[in-house]
Amino acid sequence: MVVRLVLPATLCRRGVCRLSTRLFGSGNTRNVGIIAHIDAGKTTTTERMLLLAGAVHAAGEVDSGDTVTDFLEQERERGITIQSAATSFGWRGAAVSLIDTPGHIDFTVEVERAVRVLDGAVLIVDAVAGAQAQTETVWRQARRRGGPG
Repeated sequence: MVVRLVLPATLCRRGVCRLSTRLFGSGNTRNVGIIAHIDAGKTTTTERMLLLAGAVHAAGEVDSGDTVTDFLEQERERGITIQSAATSFGWRGAAVSLIDTPGHIDFTVEVERAVRVLDGAVLIVDAVAGAQAQTETVWRQARRRGGPG
């Protein structure tokens, strides 16, 4: 069974977010990945989801270097995600393991590793720049691994 939801614009002001989730078995844990091209707002969306779920008291900012998922020193200095990072929170009786993935083409292998464990993915497309080559690459990676779509 596939459930598709379109998130309201207030949750993703920088672009269009699409959440597709496959439901497996009777477990209440869902592995959800955030995928997109570089600078589309993946980490920002992750921070806002954590805030809305009550997992953090204040959302971190990429430019300030205080996000939950960008924990490597080089990530904080450069303002980009280099290594996929997982965090979790509860949402409506389910446990959500949220995986923030890199968007830069040099770190495509990190996305490949992450999509192997996903039940669903949020594909973020920058509303101004639109779909870019790396957007299509990460979407193909998710689909190839039996992901959403």
